Amino acid sequence: MLCILYVTAAGALLGIAGLLIERALPATLPRRWIWCGVIPVSMVLPGYYRVHHNWSVIPVLQQQQEVLPSLGHIIGTASLTLFDPDWWARTESYDTTINQVWLTVSGILVIWGLTNAMRVSHIVSSSRSGRGNPGQPAIADGVPVVVTDIAGPATVGVLRSRVLVPRWVLALPGMQRQYVLRHEEEHRRAHDARLLFVASLPLILMPWNLAMWWLVRRLCLAVEMDCDNRVVAALGEANAYGEVLLKVAQAGSRGPRLQPAFLGGTGMLERRLTALLAPTPLRYVQRFLLPAVALSLLLLVLWMPHPIVGHHAHANVTMTSGATTPPRLH
Repeated sequence: MLCILYVTAAGALLGIAGLLIERALPATLPRRWIWCGVIPVSMVLPGYYRVHHNWSVIPVLQQQQEVLPSLGHIIGTASLTLFDPDWWARTESYDTTINQVWLTVSGILVIWGLTNAMRVSHIVSSSRSGRGNPGQPAIADGVPVVVTDIAGPATVGVLRSRVLVPRWVLALPGMQRQYVLRHEEEHRRAHDARLLFVASLPLILMPWNLAMWWLVRRLCLAVEMDCDNRVVAALGEANAYGEVLLKVAQAGSRGPRLQPAFLGGTGMLERRLTALLAPTPLRYVQRFLLPAVALSLLLLVLWMPHPIVGHHAHANVTMTSGATTPPRLH
């Protein structure tokens, strides 16, 4: 349980640092690489620190018990439980139950992912079987596409990316259709489907890590925003592109939601439009404050040892008696 709390806290702090760095960047610079760095660090660092940079909470809590009676009337009995070393030692008895739930949720996620993969494969195969030449994709505005009934617009496929577009997209006016197709083509060229697949694998390994779910969602948003910027840079007219986003959102709400897609994930459209059409300029102070706070959070995570319940902490982490034992009152 203590490990879960530490891993989640470290991931959240790294995510906040990444969010501050993202906010400090100019609007047109790529953002995905921030989260491509934060996600693996939030996975590897806790595992490394558990062996090489840890400290035992039991001796510290035993020393803190000397002052708990005098603080009882201030912080209450419920809060005192957190300072009870025996309570933390008993939490290890929950490990078996936690592991069982952990494996169950991970299994559900694997089944859900395989089901989605089979659904996409069925959509692609059924769409191609309805064409005269199923071996070759259709070409729309120079983009190879798989025409579906309602699925898409989206880019799917880990080993081989394919652009899925519903039939109604092909009936859009020329420039609007080009915006949609160029967006998906940018996803295909950047191998975004493969990137998001790899970034989602940690969720199977640690589904309890709420911070990791947030980090993956931030990566999805960054991927879509980067793609928006590339499309506008290539075709121009950010306002017209934003209008197409709204139009496709209204027309495409009936189809299954796939990632990466023209509409992005649930709840991302408003943020993308704001970043594209009305980005908030940074104040002079923010240009220095945001990186400074982000660096402070990063240093905090690097300094923060991995807490363990056992009595044998790594030798590199030492705590002086003056730092852990409160002063005695005479």
